Amino acid sequence: MNITELQVLLQHNYWATKRILKASAALTHEQYVAPNTYPSQSLHGTLVHALGAEWIWLRRFRDGVSERAMLKASQIETLAGVTERWAEIEIQYVSFAKTISSAALDQPIHYQNDAGQAFTTILWQILQHVAMHGMQHRAECAQMLTDFGHSPGNLDLIVYLRSL
Repeated sequence: MNITELQVLLQHNYWATKRILKASAALTHEQYVAPNTYPSQSLHGTLVHALGAEWIWLRRFRDGVSERAMLKASQIETLAGVTERWAEIEIQYVSFAKTISSAALDQPIHYQNDAGQAFTTILWQILQHVAMHGMQHRAECAQMLTDFGHSPGNLDLIVYLRSL
């Protein structure tokens, strides 16, 4: 992965996330927090999980800090709170991508998971994982939103690239 590819990957990631957040704003609060069969138990839970994962990975590779717990849905109670926090994280990822060197993308990152187990992963692989993890949960959110009659539309990378 090179810097340009990283920047496109992050730009798509946040473009697609914004589409999910915009579609989510059309829901009632009851729909937004309604229990479902997805692992994070609601649209709100899924969004908070994906947001929390981006934050944890940023802390690991940028700050060298291994957080011991995922963000919980109860820690950010509203869609407005999720949207605000995600905007802050986006700024940090985009800023990071503007300052990192291509050589740094190939560097190993040492971290621990929330259970304290140690791992080492190459930075570009972590960044690719962040984008793919987000894609998985955006797909879940898109299905929930579609079930409520508020599809976010096509989130594919090619759709994003054609919109530029």
